[in-house]
Amino acid sequence: MASHLAEILKLPLVPAADCSCGLLLLVTRERLELRPQGPGATGSVYVDFTAGRAAHRRRFGGGVSQPLARAAGLKRGWRPRVLDATAGMGRDGFVLAALGCELTLLERSPVIWALLEDGVRRARAAEDPELRAIAQRMIVRHADAIRYLERLSERDAPDVVYLDPMYPHRRKSARVKKEMSLFRALVGDDPDSEALLQAARGRAGYRVVVKRPTQAGYLGDASPTMSIESPNTRYDVYVRKGIGR
Repeated sequence: MASHLAEILKLPLVPAADCSCGLLLLVTRERLELRPQGPGATGSVYVDFTAGRAAHRRRFGGGVSQPLARAAGLKRGWRPRVLDATAGMGRDGFVLAALGCELTLLERSPVIWALLEDGVRRARAAEDPELRAIAQRMIVRHADAIRYLERLSERDAPDVVYLDPMYPHRRKSARVKKEMSLFRALVGDDPDSEALLQAARGRAGYRVVVKRPTQAGYLGDASPTMSIESPNTRYDVYVRKGIGR
């Protein structure tokens, strides 16, 4: 698997004990991990939907009454087709898939895409049949979201486009701060997030949802149709005129 992945990602294949690399994408027996190397290195980052935070949110997240579900417009008897255009570790996409939505998750960083693809693959092979069913509703693609949206036909357009662009001043847990630090080292910030919002608003069939820190301004200063808040997060919702359910 390691040699095949190195070929796909166009990365050098090195021994796991090689400390000359700042970051290692490590193939272990259990999973794919992104592991910092050198003095002061933190622990590995990986995608795991089988336990921890993902499992907790699946069981106790609040169902369709939680802010994310309300922002995406989930209603009794209807689940939108969602394009998560900035998928990252796939946590929010997993929540929507657990609530019954069909998800396409886009990630333009090849390394983060590989981590996410590995997490979904392992979830599809899990012993828990409910978890397997959720993972079957998640399709992971390595793609630039703006180009992907521009090439979508009207027939294939998602009901909802979900955006969670990189933001430099978020207050996050220690683990998520570690992830963001590693991800920023890989991909930097999201300088084209405003262009992505414009592309999403031109293609979403129903609405666009933008996740923001509570105190942050609107992305691109574009006023939303409405906002739904939770303690540390705000979901700005852009509803297309004349379209709704």
